[in-house]
Amino acid sequence: MRPDATPELRKLLANRIALLDGAMGTTIRDYGIDEAGARGARFAEAPKDLLNNGDILSLTQPQTIADIHRRFLEAGSDIIETNTFSATTLSQSEFFVEDPRERGGRKDPEFFQGILENKSIRTITEDLNLESARLAREEADRLSEKSGIRRYVAGAIGPLTLSLTNAPDHDDPSFRPVTFDQVRESYLHQIGALVEGGCDLLLVETIFDSLNAKAALVAIQEFFEAEGASLPVIVSAAIGSGGATLISAQRLAAFWIAIQHVNPLAVGMNCCEGPEVLRPFVAELAELTDTFTSCYPNAGLPNPLAPTGFDLGPRDMAAYLGEFAAAQFLNLAGGCCGNTPEHIAAIAEEMKKHPPRQPRALAA
Repeated sequence: MRPDATPELRKLLANRIALLDGAMGTTIRDYGIDEAGARGARFAEAPKDLLNNGDILSLTQPQTIADIHRRFLEAGSDIIETNTFSATTLSQSEFFVEDPRERGGRKDPEFFQGILENKSIRTITEDLNLESARLAREEADRLSEKSGIRRYVAGAIGPLTLSLTNAPDHDDPSFRPVTFDQVRESYLHQIGALVEGGCDLLLVETIFDSLNAKAALVAIQEFFEAEGASLPVIVSAAIGSGGATLISAQRLAAFWIAIQHVNPLAVGMNCCEGPEVLRPFVAELAELTDTFTSCYPNAGLPNPLAPTGFDLGPRDMAAYLGEFAAAQFLNLAGGCCGNTPEHIAAIAEEMKKHPPRQPRALAA
């Protein structure tokens, strides 16, 4: 495990608005990778299409992922995320294991226990996290040495395609396809590989189901306790236009209460319908929390006619986040879906004009 970077990151976030990177998936589109390229030699005989499995490119197209990290770093990112949004055993099983529902069965805890014990899936996900962390680490270290400004790697921990909160079967409202402990175990496996690969911090992001996120945070705590050491943690929720996490419908105040026990370095919001929708909730969070705040929205709504597939261009995103910064809402800014290196470069320039938010804990 790398040394705890909490003191220097706290200093960074207190002194200026730091920059996260943008959207890996959006930027991958620039490279024109096809199905064969996504599979590579290792997965040439995989039973399902892998082109939409962006995480797998860390193994089959590492030069592409490294180049994307480089571009975001050169655009001004202080923190880059590993390409591991879906790099858990539970999520990767969708690309490598037959869905039992296709034969009249169902996905249930017994099925997912088999996934957790599947040596092939465990090996794939471990390799994904190790290699993704290594790629990001190399690029961050290279630019740190070149610029004299330290850059950091955040281990990206995504939300899963499963929900612990909602019942998938309206005729059986007590049924859940997976258990809390199974979700925790899947995250614990990912966390170990991310840390071994060289991450400086862990980012639990795009939280639309607070119970899933709770399992990830419990796994992080268990890992730290077992290691006798810790790394900084950032927690970021996906909030809908009604101001609640999208599936678990948890309001911001309740969300903060649910996660503050892990003493996150920062808490914030990402993804969603774009910065305009998030604005009142970013303001609310800035009042609620006594730690640093982050925001990295989608570049508006999906738009297949736009060059990036989303409505807002670099100048648009910079203007929105500049207003957030001027209102003293932000310590960490960046972009989610639709945000390219050009978006991050524009946001970085805008953030230079504004001082960071000062949390109450620092002002006391």
